[in-house]
Amino acid sequence: MSQPDDRPWKSVSRFPTFVDHLEDEGAFSVREIVANLDVDIPVDGIVYHDRGIRAPGYDATFIHEPSRSRPAFSVEVDTVGPRNTWAVFDAQLGWDLYLLQADGVAALAWVSDEEYKTEEATMFETKHDALAAGRFSFGVFLYSGSDWEERVDRIERTDAPAYLKRDDGTPVIPQNPSEFYDYIGSSATELRQSGGNAPPYLGILEVEVTID
Repeated sequence: MSQPDDRPWKSVSRFPTFVDHLEDEGAFSVREIVANLDVDIPVDGIVYHDRGIRAPGYDATFIHEPSRSRPAFSVEVDTVGPRNTWAVFDAQLGWDLYLLQADGVAALAWVSDEEYKTEEATMFETKHDALAAGRFSFGVFLYSGSDWEERVDRIERTDAPAYLKRDDGTPVIPQNPSEFYDYIGSSATELRQSGGNAPPYLGILEVEVTID
């Protein structure tokens, strides 16, 4: 666990109205977000992060979901190869989107008020402090050049729907769907229907991580 004096992200920028903006726009992609920022962040690809699951893709799109029984938004990854990765989130939990930057690394993370209050508030005075310490469950890491090529090669060498990261940052590379689901302790159907056994305060309603 990151300690309060551990700040791997040197720059943290908050976008507090991103859910409202998404409702107005209907959808927008990670590449669009980055292109509209006053920063120079090259993006050849992204890696979607869901509590240790890492799914590489060429882009990811946030989508307003008006037809659901509760206010919701989803994230759909334009994955590498014949993979399917998307997740649906409860839009009622008070979400903020953050741009995180460090030396040569950048990410977008979305964090609910409920996640911060439940997991981080006793350790960090603000959401900003928690994000600076790398404390978030969902995000998209931005890559370019050889860093991106390495992640494409990593996933293309397998028939797994995604790879994983341990708490210490080392990768776990399943070779097929069975190994992947065994490692996370869930079948594809259970993962989708339970939101990956996520507690309610994380706000995830469904998650799909499969390979055709």
